Amino acid sequence: MGYMHQTFLDGKGVFACRDCHTHFTLRKSIESRQYSGQYGRAVLLSEIVNVRVGEPDKRSMTTGMHIVQDIYCMRCNKYVGWTYVRAFEPEQKFKEGKFILERELIYDISRECIRDSSDWIE
Repeated sequence: MGYMHQTFLDGKGVFACRDCHTHFTLRKSIESRQYSGQYGRAVLLSEIVNVRVGEPDKRSMTTGMHIVQDIYCMRCNKYVGWTYVRAFEPEQKFKEGKFILERELIYDISRECIRDSSDWIE
């Protein structure tokens, strides 16, 4: 396997892997905070970097059937969320090509590791 280029993000609100601090996204990429994952609350994002994707998987979720791919930190290989490949319900098509990051598995690099604060993602 060859060298993997890592992207570093600048600015306030850089969200990173809780384990290895690899940058994933900026606060401005958040589209919604109203999601849940395996580990609790999650966020829907339009852009993400420094992840690798797993195999496509057809899953029944609370909003219907979707084809998703789990996403993993490219540095430490830890599961951090998933990406929507296909939504079968017409009203869920907006999710296609977007990403979910589980809040328990990431942190805001511009703050100390805040887990349970109500203002974690403003």
